[in-house]
Amino acid sequence: MNSPSDPARRRFFTASLIALPLPVFAQSTTPRPLRVVASFSILADMAREIGGSAVEVATLVGPDSDAHVFQPSPADARRLANAELVVVNGLGFEGWLDRLVRSSGYRGPVAVASEGVPVRRMGREPDPHAWQDLANAQRYAANLRDAMARARPAFAAEIGQRCASYIERLRALDREVRARFDAVPRQHRRVISSHDAFGYFGAAYGVEFLAPQGMNTDSEASAASVARLIDQIRREDVRAVFVENISDPRLVQRIAREGGVIVGGRLYSDALSAPGTEADTYLKLFAHNATTIASALSAKR
Repeated sequence: MNSPSDPARRRFFTASLIALPLPVFAQSTTPRPLRVVASFSILADMAREIGGSAVEVATLVGPDSDAHVFQPSPADARRLANAELVVVNGLGFEGWLDRLVRSSGYRGPVAVASEGVPVRRMGREPDPHAWQDLANAQRYAANLRDAMARARPAFAAEIGQRCASYIERLRALDREVRARFDAVPRQHRRVISSHDAFGYFGAAYGVEFLAPQGMNTDSEASAASVARLIDQIRREDVRAVFVENISDPRLVQRIAREGGVIVGGRLYSDALSAPGTEADTYLKLFAHNATTIASALSAKR
């Protein structure tokens, strides 16, 4: 017998190896999800709704946290440095953002969600809380869609479809909110919130909001402004006051007690609630706020 080392056997083994099919290593043609960093929880939720599996979203200012007084950490700078798209509200809401971008070294695109919305002003200052009007939220959604599609053209169709569905949900909720407030007499639509975050909501749905603090929560309410509010409650038909998830409730509770009105509940102004709770998405937040306000205004006195 010939041994495997015989020339004939070697030629046979070589030919057999050449004839064997080579293993095929599949290479995925689908790009990885886009790394998005959103400045605060409401924008992060919108980005997830619109981007779906095409995005991975991180948040700088999380649920129940106040973006007005946010102090970025080194971990936030690292998170920003690894991003491929940064999404911000704009209109001066994130006063700390430019400093954070510089310290992180991030050089990618920054999408301003509020671009193109009709801006309210308090004196010369823009009111940044434009998401408090569902018509503006539709512009936010379109801006996020365009920014994410530019960054990941391969996912543009999916992102566009998800955005169209999300905008339809925003429009449906807008109709529901308008119907709810249409049932409340206009002279009864006057309430007090912790800080002046609901100007867009009030303009859109015919509710007058009064607040002891201005648009920015890092300013303290003066004794004179609190006294004026209490006097206004007593003189006018102010139906309820509301605490906010990002604010200390004690001032509002004092105003309610001295003004002789009820605390109508908790509103969510600048942040979602924790996951699994009543306002952990933007749509749930808005529906909760509208229901809470309308119910308090409709209550018999």
